[in-house]
Amino acid sequence: MTAQDGKVEFARLREQAGLTLEEAARVTKVSLRSAYRHENGECSPTPLALDMLRLMAESHRPPEKTVRFRFIDLFAGIGGLRVGFQNIGGKCVFTSEWDKYAVETYRKNFPSDPDHVFAGDIREFTRSPEALSRIPSHDVLLAGFPCQPFSIAGVSKKNALGRPHGFMDATQGTLFFDVAQIIQHHRPKAFLLENVKNLRSHDGGNTFRTIMNVLQNDLGYKVETRIISARPWVPQGRERIFIAGFRDHQVDFSFDDVVMPEGDGPTLGSVLQAEVDDKYTLTPKLWNYLQDYKKKHESKGNGFGFGLCGPHDVARTLSARYYKDGSEILVYQGEGKRPRRLTPKECARLMGFERGNRVWEIPVSDTQAYKQFGNAVVVPVVEAVAEAMSPWLPGAEQSAEVVTFPSDAVEGPKVAHG
Repeated sequence: MTAQDGKVEFARLREQAGLTLEEAARVTKVSLRSAYRHENGECSPTPLALDMLRLMAESHRPPEKTVRFRFIDLFAGIGGLRVGFQNIGGKCVFTSEWDKYAVETYRKNFPSDPDHVFAGDIREFTRSPEALSRIPSHDVLLAGFPCQPFSIAGVSKKNALGRPHGFMDATQGTLFFDVAQIIQHHRPKAFLLENVKNLRSHDGGNTFRTIMNVLQNDLGYKVETRIISARPWVPQGRERIFIAGFRDHQVDFSFDDVVMPEGDGPTLGSVLQAEVDDKYTLTPKLWNYLQDYKKKHESKGNGFGFGLCGPHDVARTLSARYYKDGSEILVYQGEGKRPRRLTPKECARLMGFERGNRVWEIPVSDTQAYKQFGNAVVVPVVEAVAEAMSPWLPGAEQSAEVVTFPSDAVEGPKVAHG
């Protein structure tokens, strides 16, 4: 076996086993430096080391389930959209995510299989029809695409699909354009796009109108949209826009079919841990700064400042900047005590990644975890949307008999037992 062969096999088996490089080093009883060399192809691992990883990969692989449909996961983050569509019998065959830390968390929670392709920058797959063909065929496209400024100035040149003008030209230079290219090339039966609620009002509404024109007029899909608050499912008022599209115009899907939990919704106490390390308590310097900052803006009539929450409260929206000072969600710890940040595990619960029996692995630093959860979707919201879309997706007539997925059990993330 050559060093290059060993590198490919070592990395592939490590990923299938759901191991970080540090864990793989411990399992194969080599130094971290040697594990890096195996990963990078500088030297070959021993056959015994590969056998050990192979056994762990086999034990980590989820049991085979009947697959209703195939889907792809674009701008995937840590996989929140994927969870909901795996739960209704879908199989992810392609993932695109460029952030290396998000990829680490994604791989840890979703063991790969031989049919799955993991890509970094999606633009490597959309630069030509040949590149688009490298994306596996699929029934459903999922994308939490970034919202970048759209130029709607005119029709300056042909786009990569060979169309001299039209709405597709207006989206060139944005990542939505890549999504549109994939839809045009593969013609999936359905798609679900997710974005911040302000997508509707961005650039005076021009961005949203352009997106809808592309999806409906250029691509010919029947499209439904809805801004959904996560409040019925989790203790934060996070709102996101969902855009669902179907190739078949006879499909009678409506966001009115999304089933929401009854009652007032959970409060922050439902996600808080009983014991938390002191490192999450704010330092005296930071706490004083946040109090002074709030007082300064209150004196000017502004509402800026920290958000202090107790177990019976509902939190503000968790953001990707939470790692900086935690100011939007500070947990009250009693009179005379400094408040604390949420822990990453509490953030996982707040975003619905840890719910019921589902356990979400967090292999990255606290800073990266805060960014990841702040950028993520609220999983139970996606699960509810997926359930509402399910009757209109392939295999719906057999899903009740052939494949059933409990709402809190997924193919990838681990499930606690006992």
